[in-house]
Amino acid sequence: MSTSNTKQVSSNSQAYVILYILLAVLLLTGLIFLFKSSLFEKRSVDARILKGEISLNENLVYTDNTPDAKKWLWEFGNGAKSTTQTGSYHYEKPGSYIVRLTVDGELKEQFPLNVIDTVRVLVDSMLTISGPTSGLVNEEVRLEGEGQGREFQWSFGETGRVDVKGKTALYTYRSPGRFVVRLRTDKSRRPVYHTIIITDPNAEIIDDMVAPGDGEQKAIDDIRARLQAIANGADFNSNYYYLIRKYMCGNEKVSVNVEMNGKRKQTDFYSYCMGLTFGGEIAVDEAQLTIKPNSTCASLVNIKQHSATAQPIPNEIQPNSMPTPTNK
Repeated sequence: MSTSNTKQVSSNSQAYVILYILLAVLLLTGLIFLFKSSLFEKRSVDARILKGEISLNENLVYTDNTPDAKKWLWEFGNGAKSTTQTGSYHYEKPGSYIVRLTVDGELKEQFPLNVIDTVRVLVDSMLTISGPTSGLVNEEVRLEGEGQGREFQWSFGETGRVDVKGKTALYTYRSPGRFVVRLRTDKSRRPVYHTIIITDPNAEIIDDMVAPGDGEQKAIDDIRARLQAIANGADFNSNYYYLIRKYMCGNEKVSVNVEMNGKRKQTDFYSYCMGLTFGGEIAVDEAQLTIKPNSTCASLVNIKQHSATAQPIPNEIQPNSMPTPTNK
């Protein structure tokens, strides 16, 4: 073999060796880079909150999906904290908050949150009664109830019990008088009332006013007992009209001075008695009459009472829940 051919083969071998060395260096460099990247590259937080703005009747929903995370600390900007990966939190006050998350004690992320105020919806809406305010004996009366509820219970004031169930109530009165109709539902906090006057066109007009009983003390005890019966939930109409006819000559506007738990207030007899129906734990201690000169009719009633709960005097008639009294 010639010298020139030997030199050419040797040159080619060296070139291959150099190429192999370069490839090995490049491969080793790549492996080192990948190893360093996987070993030293920092993780990033993969977390979120469901909404950036919620209302007070909503919950904040939060979650974290950071790879290989082991520990979580959620801070809600008001001092409250959670260590769960996913969950929900309820704010008690509106405002702007910064929700912070710390993963594994070192990875941090934060989220701005706005909590807006909301108006709470009442469970029971306004309950109303529509229908006539007068009628005749033995003729059907129709009343309609409006409001939330599945069960509507009507008491027409003549029997002392629930007379009709349902939004629409049909009832026939058997005797004349002024009756207070009460409507209650399973959703309303308190009943509403409707006054209706029933007359008998065939009846003669009779003055059934009766003078006060035998002796002042007997009258005081009689009035107190009837008022206490109303406060205890007994039939309103029978007790109320007994007092009106016997002691007040049918005048429902007789003034009433009430002293209760050290406080004094003045109202009329109708409003006072209606207030007793929902006053709550009222005990009537005394009830005295002031009689008009040369008459047996009361012009003023002085009442002393007390409440175990020390509530205000329950003789205010709310315009949306009580009927406005009218003269017979």
